[in-house]
Amino acid sequence: MSDDIKMIKELYAAAEGDVVDVGKFVSFFAEDAYVRDIPTNLEFRGKDIAIVASGMAQAFPDIHRELFEIYAMENVIVVELAIRGTHRGSLATPTGTVPATGRTIDVPCCDVFHLREGKVVSFHCYNAASILLRQLGLTGSEMAA
Repeated sequence: MSDDIKMIKELYAAAEGDVVDVGKFVSFFAEDAYVRDIPTNLEFRGKDIAIVASGMAQAFPDIHRELFEIYAMENVIVVELAIRGTHRGSLATPTGTVPATGRTIDVPCCDVFHLREGKVVSFHCYNAASILLRQLGLTGSEMAA
């Protein structure tokens, strides 16, 4: 269990804005793995898993994920966290690209990882997208629909 928790902490560390290492981030995933952003229902597989780390780092170059609690059960890791950063780059969304607003975010999130043989096979990100949109000043716009 402690090795699994250590691996997940290293996965998050590889996606930090000041040291983003997309290759290392992707290396934690099994060949058949996927990442699903629950609020948008977007799914990333194969080489597209890199977008999970690089897309957020592009939009929020100082992105930081503060990990509050980590729970380990069998082959499942659950992480309560906050995603924080300053919106200084373009943010791709399912409804279009949001140009930099200069605003800061502090978005509550819960991530669920399923593991197999020391690799992530699924990563479900339950982030509070409505809070993100409000913090970027997009509430009430077509982007918030």
